[in-house]
Parts: sequence; structure tokens; C-alpha cells
Amino acid sequence: MMDITCEEIRRQAAQAAEELLEAAKLEEGSLFVVGCSSSEITGGKIGKASSLEAAQAVFDGVYPLLQARGVFLAAQCCEHLNRALVLEAECARKYGYEPVSVRPQPKAGGSFATTAWERFQAPVAVETVRAHAGLDIGGTLIGMHLRPVAVPVRLSLDHVGKAVLLCARTRPKFIGGGRACYVL
Repeated sequence: MMDITCEEIRRQAAQAAEELLEAAKLEEGSLFVVGCSSSEITGGKIGKASSLEAAQAVFDGVYPLLQARGVFLAAQCCEHLNRALVLEAECARKYGYEPVSVRPQPKAGGSFATTAWERFQAPVAVETVRAHAGLDIGGTLIGMHLRPVAVPVRLSLDHVGKAVLLCARTRPKFIGGGRACYVL
């Protein structure tokens, strides 16, 4: 693979998820999106060196933490599936997301979305979500799947493997102007 082990990738992904969960203060039932370029993690160019092992390590680091908090994972597919997302059917029902007929593969959807599909209880794919927070591992552009006011979150680490890590949480819109009193 490269000079980083799957255990190190799992540990880094878990640390990133833990820190973002703490910063975002997500409630049970919230939605957490992860875009993951396994190619970038292993030192390749996005979309050119997919690694199922690296993707599985990220999943193993992130998913148990989300499950323990009752937070849903949305696994973003790659551009070949128009950045659709893999969710548990229960999550799609809760949020009213319409399933589409597609199943990700490592070279068409990405290794991370494929891993989620294989490991979820009842996976479905949807075209878009409005997540409360998310991890972008390797420049996968998760912003299109976050709620309207995304707030960047800096973590103690800025890479998973060789992939750049960017994170965001969301907040409600501020409306009203100078005399408004905001609640956060």
C-alpha cells in the first residue's frame, strides 16, 4: 500500500471523527457525511489508485464512533456516481431522502462508499443530503452535502495518511440584523 499501515489510517480517521463530533456537538439522529479518497490516502491522485484496504480502515475508524452516539453516516460516492451517498435505509426514511437505483463499486462510486454499502444493515443510495457535519478526506468536495451554513473546524491533525483532511460543522442561519438576539 504505502508507508502507512491500515491501523494508522484507522486511528487517524477515528481521531478526526472524535474531534469533529466533539466540536459539532451533534445530537442523536444527526447526519455526518464522509467523503474519502482512498487514492489520496495512499499517496495517489484522486480517482486513480483506489484502495479498498484504506477505505475499510477509515470506515472502521469512523463508523463505530458514530453508531455509539446514534449519528447516521452518509458515505459520499465519487464523481462517477455524481457524488451520490450511501445511507442506511432508516436514515433515508427519517429525512425523506428518495433512494436511487445504483450500487457503488471501487472504480465507480469509490472504495469508501463500496465499504459502507457492504457493511450497512440495509444500504440505499440517495442523490443528496443536508448533513450536520462532515469529514473531507482527500479533496472529495463534501460541501454540496452540508446544510447551508458550514463552519470550518480545525482539528489537531490535518491529514489521514497522505490525504489532506478538511472538516466542517453546520449551524442555523443568522437572520434579523442588528437588533436580533442569536441562540447557538
